[in-house]
Amino acid sequence: MKLPPNAPEPEPVDAGGTDLTPAVALTDGADGLDLTTSARAVAIAELRRLLAGWRRHEPGARLGEDPEELHQLRVTARRIDATLALFKQQLPAALVRARKATKAILRSLGAARDLDVQLSELAHYCAHLPDEERAAAEPLRALLESERTRARARMIRSLDAEPTRRWLETLGQATSTEHGANGADRAMVVMPERVRRRFRKLRKSVRKLRPKSSMEDYHLVRRRAKQLRYATECGAVMFGKPADDLLKALRRLQDKLGAHQDACMAQQRLATIAADPASGLPPTTLFLMGRLAEHYAGVTGDTRRTLTRSWRKVRGKRWRALRARLGELHDNAETASDALSAPSAATADLTPSEATFSGQPPEPEARSLKH
Repeated sequence: MKLPPNAPEPEPVDAGGTDLTPAVALTDGADGLDLTTSARAVAIAELRRLLAGWRRHEPGARLGEDPEELHQLRVTARRIDATLALFKQQLPAALVRARKATKAILRSLGAARDLDVQLSELAHYCAHLPDEERAAAEPLRALLESERTRARARMIRSLDAEPTRRWLETLGQATSTEHGANGADRAMVVMPERVRRRFRKLRKSVRKLRPKSSMEDYHLVRRRAKQLRYATECGAVMFGKPADDLLKALRRLQDKLGAHQDACMAQQRLATIAADPASGLPPTTLFLMGRLAEHYAGVTGDTRRTLTRSWRKVRGKRWRALRARLGELHDNAETASDALSAPSAATADLTPSEATFSGQPPEPEARSLKH
């Protein structure tokens, strides 16, 4: 679609529709950076944006007509948690303590979302089956629908619970102002180190993977890939094109790990249902469930076989380019700090009275100590 003259550029979104527009513009000067922008300002602006997203998606998630609304609400909660962790040293203590409530909310949203995904996957799997096999899947679909109804009821109770409302109130109050501890920490100093630290954690978890690693091991890699992605997105304006290139590779890696996680969860649920005599499922449905479990096993196997290639695209030239950019930012920050702290050459040798007329505060005169 061709934009009309002077029309604003469309806001970038990820595959799930999440707004990736940077929360704070760090553009100023020849380096394209405002050296005075604090990490706290970036964090507060990001949390303010995410809180607006929560308010936008919560009504639809409660209604339940569009599964995408619940997905976006869960993504928003996850990003809030990641932002609180990323800037925990720069944010007010009340916000950092709010992470405990975020974890509980994520669990309730995740349980309902997992069933949305499994029902969608079941429908996709059955779409090309003969009529009699689709009929065999109907009891399973009805059982999953019943479980989703219960999970959604628990989710609604969690959203209505006092801890959740206090959590939202805390976020609203804390992001309405920009006060907080360590507010002078500059974004150009803090954020590159945060990204490097998250890359090291991701690399460490990937190196621990083995052919027979557990679902939890792969889930840890997925979680750390998300943490690196969110940290990089927070500083994308600052980091420039190297960040954009790395984010593309990270999203592909996340897609594979997400498919792996969904398949593992579905396999576990199928095994639990099949082992429950109270489920009352007919033999034809149980047989179909076995074939479905084999399908999910193929998904996890494919992910494990191709994960090395996906990781290589993250840690290769894309990461090296971003790492070089992070080094440049560190050097720029050091130079700026030296320039701000060093006395001006024009006033270094002035007398106190001359310094006063030059606009520089005079040095205090030395006094003898009194005993």
